[in-house]
Amino acid sequence: MTPDVQSLLRAGAAATDAALERLLPPATAIPQSIHAAMRHSTFAGGKRLRPVLAIEAARAVAGVVPAGVEELGAALEMLHTYSLVHDDLPALDNDDLRRGKPTCHVVFGEAIAILAGDALQTHAYRVLAGIACPPEARIEIIRRVAEATGTEDGMIGGQVLDLEGENTAATAASVEAIHRAKTGALIRVSVVAGGLYAGANAEQCALLTTFGTKAGLAFQIVDDILDMTQTSEQLGKTAGKDVATEKATWPAVHGLEQAHKDAERLVEEAFAALSTFGPHADSLKAVASYLVERQH
Repeated sequence: MTPDVQSLLRAGAAATDAALERLLPPATAIPQSIHAAMRHSTFAGGKRLRPVLAIEAARAVAGVVPAGVEELGAALEMLHTYSLVHDDLPALDNDDLRRGKPTCHVVFGEAIAILAGDALQTHAYRVLAGIACPPEARIEIIRRVAEATGTEDGMIGGQVLDLEGENTAATAASVEAIHRAKTGALIRVSVVAGGLYAGANAEQCALLTTFGTKAGLAFQIVDDILDMTQTSEQLGKTAGKDVATEKATWPAVHGLEQAHKDAERLVEEAFAALSTFGPHADSLKAVASYLVERQH
């Protein structure tokens, strides 16, 4: 029976939010401004897709959701939120709406927003250093997460490519490089980190890497499509900015119809990488399907 993806998302988000509430400093802790800013952006909403992918990848490996994996998910969400806080800054995308609420720098000012992003990144690694898996797996998770959020084929490098690609003619190669790094790398490592937490071996990690790479690219292609076809109210962020700034997007290079087809093909290829996991991976497949079927 196909898992109920909405129930999976709700359960994963609830577990992640409980962990975030426990692991983040309270808004009353001194200095209050930075902790309030961190919490403003972290609890502004969001589907918690990266933590859910980590949780479901762990289930695919172990057959059950391992105890404590929600703390890994919370750390991944802190890293994702830090990237959004910085991405919204005037020096980057200059956006005043995120998840349907005012962005961090709009509420707290640019200086505190920059520091809030920095603090979320730092705190994420503090959490990762204490997750409840064997030391070897913990070190490997930290190494892979650092690579995926860094400059060489990682999130920061992808952001730089995206900035440098504005107002220039995008190519199929350039847009794929941006998407695989800026968005895809954190999605990929969320999947692999969940597997490692659950004890995945080298072969399983390779398969999860393939799955995460393809699912991550499909996710960003759909994001590009939604930016062109949905309203700001539907998206919870400013719509149409990709076109306005002439960003390198999949539909801009390949067209909307082909973009839809490419996202569907990538998810099918991602599914194929999970064949050896059997029914334990059904929930992970359901989440991947949601990535390309969502409307916001």
